Amino acid sequence: MKQSKMFIPTLREVPNDADSKSHQLLLKAGMIKQVASGVYSYLPIAKRVLNKIEAIVREEMEAIDGVEILMPALQPSELWSESGRWQSYGAELMRMTDRHGREFALGPTHEEIITSLVRDELKSYKKLPVTLFQIQNKFRDEKRPRFGLLRGREFIMKDAYSFHATEESLDETYQDMYDAYSRIFSRVNLNFRPVIADSGAIGGSHTHEFMALAEIGEDTICYTDESDYAANIEKAEVKYVPNVAHTEEKALEKVHTPGVKTAQQLADLLGKRLDEIVKSMIVKVDDQFIMFLIRGHHELNDVKVKSYFGTETVEMATDEEIQAILGATPGSLGPVGVEKIEIYADNSVQDLNNLSVGANETDYHYVNANLGRDFNVKAFDDFRFILEGEMAADGSGPIKFAEGIEVGQVFKLGTKYSESMNATFLNDQGRAEPMIMGCYGIGVSRTLSAVIEQHHDDKGIIWPTSITPFEIHIITANAKQDTQRELADQLYDAYKRDFEVLYDDRNERAGVKFNDADLIGVPVRIVVGKQAADEIVEVKNRRTGESFEVPVSELEEKIKAIYASFEH
Repeated sequence: MKQSKMFIPTLREVPNDADSKSHQLLLKAGMIKQVASGVYSYLPIAKRVLNKIEAIVREEMEAIDGVEILMPALQPSELWSESGRWQSYGAELMRMTDRHGREFALGPTHEEIITSLVRDELKSYKKLPVTLFQIQNKFRDEKRPRFGLLRGREFIMKDAYSFHATEESLDETYQDMYDAYSRIFSRVNLNFRPVIADSGAIGGSHTHEFMALAEIGEDTICYTDESDYAANIEKAEVKYVPNVAHTEEKALEKVHTPGVKTAQQLADLLGKRLDEIVKSMIVKVDDQFIMFLIRGHHELNDVKVKSYFGTETVEMATDEEIQAILGATPGSLGPVGVEKIEIYADNSVQDLNNLSVGANETDYHYVNANLGRDFNVKAFDDFRFILEGEMAADGSGPIKFAEGIEVGQVFKLGTKYSESMNATFLNDQGRAEPMIMGCYGIGVSRTLSAVIEQHHDDKGIIWPTSITPFEIHIITANAKQDTQRELADQLYDAYKRDFEVLYDDRNERAGVKFNDADLIGVPVRIVVGKQAADEIVEVKNRRTGESFEVPVSELEEKIKAIYASFEH
């Protein structure tokens, strides 16, 4: 492809609101153009890369018997009402009404559509299992789109759905998908970790996220160097080791604590460590108010609370609700004398005595409060976020933190959608059972950005060879010089049959061409310059920055040698 015919509107400067490196480079290299907040056009270079990512995804899906289909982006509200998500999905669901007053949504995901499709067509266990996938634009009304393609309102996604007669069958497909995703992200050369995760609004009992490690990542990954254990911080289990070195119980005492609203302020006033303070929080679980106790240096984990109580509705009580229940402001809450609501506590709280807690009276706290004597707890469990350095759940070693970009996720949905939408099959005894489902997603456009986050330097993008938009970039240093232009034309004609070639034939200064080449990031660059008359060209390895003067007669061998070096 001649660059003079391509549409690559490179920029010298990027907008100030482009915060992530991938966003900056996608704009600067002329790969995307913003249409609205969180909505982008994909320009030719980006489209070529996306095509290659999609090809890898299709290969790996078909290798595990996935069958490609294409479902509508426009989805009727009736199906979402069947599953119960029309009301519960939230503000991210892009809703609209047609001229007849019928409600629709632009699909953020396709559980409802695929379930309705399969329930109408597959009736027997003999037709199961089946896995269907698509690659399609998705829509989510993000409150604050940011980081370019990493969090947009319209994005490209591969979503797959499997249907099964048995849990064992689902387990097999889940593992197949897990392995296929690992191969996909390895093939695009991402440094990634599969992590135990929360299923969120999609639901389900078991899920892993595939996280590309990157400083700009919005998720915290907990991992160890000693094993392959990794979990999203929301799901990282705290390994509880009892520590019952209690001191002698002291008499309960109320102290005046004017202006104290935080655990740190209370610790400072009492001359105690933060981990010796116990925080009390009122949380609304469904329609029930519950008090949770955690130590001062810990944070309550709402995902673990949801999991413990088997609900999706957990929120902090308002100041007004707290005042009505306990007659105090949030900074002065505690368990002593509380009878109206149940009390739950994190495991680590039972290791303490002579606790410092709120007195349920504004500007007052208790010291020396003790479990069993002054208050009772209904149950202890793991209700908090893990801290860096704590022991991993598998006992392999201390937890480390890293930031990650979620590029894929696999779910075991079970019968969440098949039961609510009456998707049943007849088993081998002729009885109707709900289909058991799995669902699996890859952010294709997000993967494009994640690759750039990991593969760039201060000059531009450095593409992995598997998804590079072109394999060779031929540049004439001076397109007005006949000898250079003629040799470049010859090389282009010779190599375009066996390689994907971008030929910069533009009448631009050499510096402009070299800067654009660095931005675009094709792995091998051939510069036809002053030695063209002697049929000698410069070959540059974009990854290492090394340059070589190579006779044209040895050029193909050198190109292949550089590509061979990328594999090691």
